[in-house]
Amino acid sequence: MSDVIPFLWFDDDAEAAIAFYTELIPDSTIVSIGRYPDEVPGMGGKVMHAHFRLAGRDYYAMDAGPQFPFTEAVSLYVPCSDQAEVDRYWDALTANGGQEQPCGWLKDRWGVSWQIIPDRLIELIRHSDPETAHRAVQAMLRMHRIDIAALEQAAAGA
Repeated sequence: MSDVIPFLWFDDDAEAAIAFYTELIPDSTIVSIGRYPDEVPGMGGKVMHAHFRLAGRDYYAMDAGPQFPFTEAVSLYVPCSDQAEVDRYWDALTANGGQEQPCGWLKDRWGVSWQIIPDRLIELIRHSDPETAHRAVQAMLRMHRIDIAALEQAAAGA
């Protein structure tokens, strides 16, 4: 086996979603888009098969109807180096109908679940002092967008 590649099933807007994702995430590009022939009822011209890369990793997508909507059972995890990066992704992905969810999770306007997680959160919840880690987890549980300064303050017991 050579690779395991995520394949995303969109209702009918795969092309807009992958264009948005590849513009938002550095080192991303649309590789190819194949369309349903006009003869396919209700699907003519929609995305039958798209290949794209996000942050250098391959993904595939298609328009296939509303039978199988996205759920939180699968999410795209974005590790962020600082608050500015968290804010950039959070603001872009929640715009135009995206939905904030607890603990750094969100759904974009297409229903795809994302985790926008600062590296500092992982450091704090894995802290060698169990009380520090516990305070960081408790603070995270009260957040939607992760606020690094508030996490650090809570972890310090302030």
